[in-house]
Amino acid sequence: MGRGRLRVLLGAAPGVGKTYAMLEEGHRLQDEGSDVVVAIVETHGRKATARLCEGLEQVPRTTVRHRGVDLSEMDTEALIARRPAVALVDELAHTRAPGSAEGKRWQDVRRILDAGIDVISTLNIQHIESLNDVVEQITGVPQRETVPDDFLRRAEQIEVVDLAPQALRDRLSAGQVYPAERIDAALSNYFRLGNLTALRELALLWLADEVDSALVNYRAQQGISQTWEARERVVVALTGGPEGEILLRRGARIAARSAGGQLLAVHVVSQDGLRSADPALLAAQRSLVERLGGSYHQVVGDDVPEALVEFARGVNATQLVLGASRRGRLATALTGPGIGATVVRESGNIDVHLVTHAAAARPLRLPRAGGALSRRRRIAGFCLSLLAGPLLTIALVIGRSATSITSDVLFYQLLVVVVALVGGLWPAVFTAVMSGLTLNVFFIEPRFTVAIASPQGWATLLLYTLVAVLVSVVVDRGARQTRAARRAAAESEVVATVAGSVLRGQDAVQAIVERTREVFGLSAVRLRALGPSRTGGPLEAGRAPGELLTESVGEGANPAGGTTTSRFEVGERAVLELTGPDPAASERRLLNVLIAQLDAALEHSDLAETASEVAPLAASERVRSALLAALGHDLRRPLASATAAVSGLRITGPYLTEQDRQDLLETADDSLGALSTLINDLLDVSKLQAGALSITPVPVDPAEVIVFTLDELGLGPDDLEIDLAHGEREVLADPILLQRVLVNLLLNAQRYSPEGIAVRIATSTFADQLQIRVIDHGPGVPAERLAGLFVPFQREGDTDNTTGLGLGLALSRGFVEGMGGTIGPEDTPGGGLTMVITLELAGAGEPEATR
Repeated sequence: MGRGRLRVLLGAAPGVGKTYAMLEEGHRLQDEGSDVVVAIVETHGRKATARLCEGLEQVPRTTVRHRGVDLSEMDTEALIARRPAVALVDELAHTRAPGSAEGKRWQDVRRILDAGIDVISTLNIQHIESLNDVVEQITGVPQRETVPDDFLRRAEQIEVVDLAPQALRDRLSAGQVYPAERIDAALSNYFRLGNLTALRELALLWLADEVDSALVNYRAQQGISQTWEARERVVVALTGGPEGEILLRRGARIAARSAGGQLLAVHVVSQDGLRSADPALLAAQRSLVERLGGSYHQVVGDDVPEALVEFARGVNATQLVLGASRRGRLATALTGPGIGATVVRESGNIDVHLVTHAAAARPLRLPRAGGALSRRRRIAGFCLSLLAGPLLTIALVIGRSATSITSDVLFYQLLVVVVALVGGLWPAVFTAVMSGLTLNVFFIEPRFTVAIASPQGWATLLLYTLVAVLVSVVVDRGARQTRAARRAAAESEVVATVAGSVLRGQDAVQAIVERTREVFGLSAVRLRALGPSRTGGPLEAGRAPGELLTESVGEGANPAGGTTTSRFEVGERAVLELTGPDPAASERRLLNVLIAQLDAALEHSDLAETASEVAPLAASERVRSALLAALGHDLRRPLASATAAVSGLRITGPYLTEQDRQDLLETADDSLGALSTLINDLLDVSKLQAGALSITPVPVDPAEVIVFTLDELGLGPDDLEIDLAHGEREVLADPILLQRVLVNLLLNAQRYSPEGIAVRIATSTFADQLQIRVIDHGPGVPAERLAGLFVPFQREGDTDNTTGLGLGLALSRGFVEGMGGTIGPEDTPGGGLTMVITLELAGAGEPEATR
């Protein structure tokens, strides 16, 4: 008996039709003669789903009692005993009731599969364990029920049940997914159009990656090495040279020509990490790859062509882009074909593009004669040769015999190798020549002459010299790699130290300047403004040329100055002045990296400074203009009305009827009351902007605040629809300020609601938050005006004496945010505007038992 086959129907969100599709497939298989049973199906009250269950055999559920409540669960043992051909299991990620044999439903499914029963199941994308955090970032809702990826990947078939986001929202609005009381909250939270679009894309991309993995596994199992061009994948090989940008843009254009093309950049690092590459250029090219929509990869391998071809085949690449060789014809003739020619030969059916660039075919340069060894080691090599050579000659002459010439040659050869190991090339060549002459004078006939009478003597001298050169080359290369390794480690440590200083809160510019002084042993490092440049950047516009931006002075150095040995421009913003020893050529690489980081830090600092300066000024200007307009218009109207009423009473009081007198008094009272309200609102706005408004959130029942709000407005249950679904949960809020917010929102909703259609106020809970909705069915607010809805002194209409300054929504937002919540607008289904207040529930984050 083999293991059963698992088929998973994957959806982007609840309601896309996974369960319906599973039941339809069950009916189809049953019609074809398969033995199909329903192990468990959750209908969630959906009539269409319940009707589709009819006609399929259902395994009776088992009952589990937990805390005095009977919970029905899938009876796994009964299902295995029934042994159908196919079992339909809904909601693969479901958590079983405590006391069940297994904790998760997918674990039950694993047992069913092991029993040889095929399973068709359903799953939402948010329940895949590797995507759990991504879904939480998108929706704001943590998912506690997950299915491990390795279990899901073992499924023989995974299908996406797809539904367009707007179609899903339409289904939700029509009541086909959730009951009516949950529709508004669902549409405004988890089922927002942006959320559904992101989840749908996530589901499709996850399935596409699984298809890629399945294709790679199949090719590996079948031993297929050639590329299958299922999707255009372009790999760009980066060397860390200046040609990388050209190659990347060419690769991006190639990938863009085919729909769904993918761009990958790869840099091969030698196993010892010493292959020459400019880290600043590599960092810039990595950033460019990401901006072009590609991905950056780094692989290790000493054989660059082999590593490139293996990587390209591993990602199923169809195109490989390389730069033309930088070596000239002579270097190519001496050292053989370059990387490009080898890749072309080994690439097989992968297309290879060799792109020319400005750095291609550079002229041949001779290596430095000095090598990598220090002067001290070369002097030590010469001293060892001059000291050990005569001593060895004396010892060999004393012990000379007719048959000792072979051992004499080997001793001198050993001396050449030892000197090469100590001093490198030139001491070894000197020792080889001197030992050859010594052998000729003291051990080769005719002795005591420097004449070389036979070709063998010349061969001996040439052999000594060749051995010395070869050994010294090996020593020189080892010393060079050791020095490069130490320098690379030191450079990495410096960069890590700079990054750590910034993470610990130190100013980035100051941190880089201080590390530069410490690393290069300088007495002082100063950063000065470069002055206005052709870019007209913010830093140049705000500082005079030569102005000191920051400095780092060592212990005992003269703070007033010193001899500046070198100056380096930092982009077009500043110049770096170094006081002390001039950095050696080998140190310029690290210095360039630090300068590049300094330029980026200055740019970030300029942008942040400009934003911090401009934003308050712009906001203050907007508030000032609006305040002047409001004071000149809105305050004048109630003041004028009150003045006119009082003047009328004073002048014509004896001639007025009692009714006229009451009307004038009522007008004055209403106008002065409106004026007092406007002034109080202005004072509250000032307090909010100054952060001086006292707000005290306490646990409060939203129903009580709503009741007080209705009393203040003189409204009853018949004047608006009330739907409170928060149960007995309390919310953290300042009850007085929350009441003011609700008064403002209800007044606005009533003002714009059509005659005969009541305003609706509703509450609901969602992910440890409570939401209060004030819903009207008026004209709504155009999308282009939503951004300015909460700006002070903005309002719709200007027709009565009670409209106000347009501070109601601005104050409401300030009050709600002061209580730690949010307030925002939404479109009412069918037309209108819904204002949503979101506040934290009291006791959020505590265990439910504690609550």
